[in-house]
Amino acid sequence: MNAHSKNTFTDLMVIATCCLVAVFLCNSVKAAPRFDNPQSAFDYLLAQEKASVQARDQKVININRAGEGELTSLHGIGSSKAQAIILYRDMFGGFNTVDELANVKGIGPKTIEKNRARLSVQDR
Repeated sequence: MNAHSKNTFTDLMVIATCCLVAVFLCNSVKAAPRFDNPQSAFDYLLAQEKASVQARDQKVININRAGEGELTSLHGIGSSKAQAIILYRDMFGGFNTVDELANVKGIGPKTIEKNRARLSVQDR
């Protein structure tokens, strides 16, 4: 065996090892789904987004601790109302009940009812 063929053999062994590692990694990592057409890809992404929104909508929010980002995830609560909730909480020491949210300007009983299942007043 000459020096040239020895280097070729070593190169082939390195390539084979790299291929085995690549196959192992591909099998251990969840591959992205493949789609037959754009509509099936769109449907998949829509389902993923729906699942994400449902998970977010099930999260219970403590109105005595939540920041603006969490508060804006509530139905009917935008940035201005979230800031009003935080200001009210800072000025009056927090909420004793969920219904006290009605004391915040711009938040009425309908908004409270839409969100009641997701609201808590722990740790004032």
